[in-house]
Amino acid sequence: MIFRQLFDAASSTYTYLLGDGGEALLIDAVYEQVPRDLALLQELGLRLVATLDTHVHADHVTGAWRLRQRTGSRIAVSAAAGASEVDNALRHGDRIPFGGRHLTVRATPGHTSGCLTYVLDDDSLAFTGDSLLIRGCGRTDFQQGSPQRLFASVHEQILSLPDACLLYPGHDYRGITVTSVAEEKRYNPRLGGDVDVGDFTGHMNNLHLPHPKLMAIAVPANLRCGKPDGEAPTDLPTWAPLTLRFSGVWEIEPMALLEQQAQVQIVDVREAPEFIDQLGHLHGATLVPLSELTGRMDAFDKERPIVAVCRSGVRSAQASVLLSKAGFSKVANLAGGMLRWKLEGLPAESDSV
Repeated sequence: MIFRQLFDAASSTYTYLLGDGGEALLIDAVYEQVPRDLALLQELGLRLVATLDTHVHADHVTGAWRLRQRTGSRIAVSAAAGASEVDNALRHGDRIPFGGRHLTVRATPGHTSGCLTYVLDDDSLAFTGDSLLIRGCGRTDFQQGSPQRLFASVHEQILSLPDACLLYPGHDYRGITVTSVAEEKRYNPRLGGDVDVGDFTGHMNNLHLPHPKLMAIAVPANLRCGKPDGEAPTDLPTWAPLTLRFSGVWEIEPMALLEQQAQVQIVDVREAPEFIDQLGHLHGATLVPLSELTGRMDAFDKERPIVAVCRSGVRSAQASVLLSKAGFSKVANLAGGMLRWKLEGLPAESDSV
C-alpha cells in the first residue's frame, strides 16, 4: 500500500493519500493544494477514486469538488453533514474500497455533528480528523458540537482500537505527525488517563476560543464540498500545455515547446562548452549558466513566458524555481532537457554562443 502524509502550511492541515492496485483515496484535501495532489497522483501512477472529508471544516476549503472536476473522483462526506454535491453520503460502518484495501467509517461526532474517523482494514491506521488531535482534540463550541458526544466518540470509536494503531490527525500546530492509541490513552491531557466526561466538559466549556479566521468563508464553501460560488479558477496555466510536478515545477513537453518556440523566451542554463556540444541548443536560446542566472535576469521580460533548458532537466528545474521566486509569472522547465529533445529527433543548432 502507498501512504503519504501531506501538509498545508497556511491552515496546518494534513491531507492523506492512500493507494493500492492503482487506485487512490485522498482524505481532507485542501482547495489550494489540488495542483500538488494531482501531480503526486500522476507521478505515483494512481487514479483517484474518491475524496473523503472527516467533517465540514471551518479553517480551510476542501479540494473535493475541484478534484472531482479534474479526475472524476467521487465525493464522500458524512450524511449528517448536510452538504450538497456529495456522491457518497457516509454512515457508520460503511466501507470505502481502493484497490484491494478498504477504509471503514466510524461516526465520531462532537467536534461537529458530522465528524467521521476512517480506519484501515487491518486496524493499523486511523484518520481522526479533528475528533482526536495529538495530545488534544477539536473544539466543541460551534457546528452542533458537544463535549459529551465528543468524549463518548473518542473513547468508544477511537481509543477502543488496538493500542498499536497509529492515529493521524487533521491538524498539528507543532510539527508532530502521528500518535498512537496507547499514547493518547496515557498522555492526552483532555481525554486520557483518569479524565471523565465531567472533567472534559468543564474544560471544553471554558476554552473561550475565537472563531477560525476563515470560518465565514470555509463553512458555506464546504457545505458545497468546495464548489466555488461563482466562476471556478483554472488549475493550469493557459499559455502552454504544462504538467505540474510534485516538486512544484511546471514542465513543458518537447513537442509542445517546439510549437510555442517563437512565442517564448528560452534560457539555457548549461555551461558554454555544453551549448555547442553534440546535443546542440534550441533556436533562439540565450545561454546563461545557472551560476550566473540570478545576476542576469534583467535580460528577460517577466511578463512573457520563459522556458528553462539544460542537459537533463535538473539544473533547469532549479532555474525555474529561481525565476518564479524573482517574479516571472509564466515559467516552465523543458521535460527531460536536451537529452529528451534530441531523442525525439527535434531540430537543434550547434553554432557558437
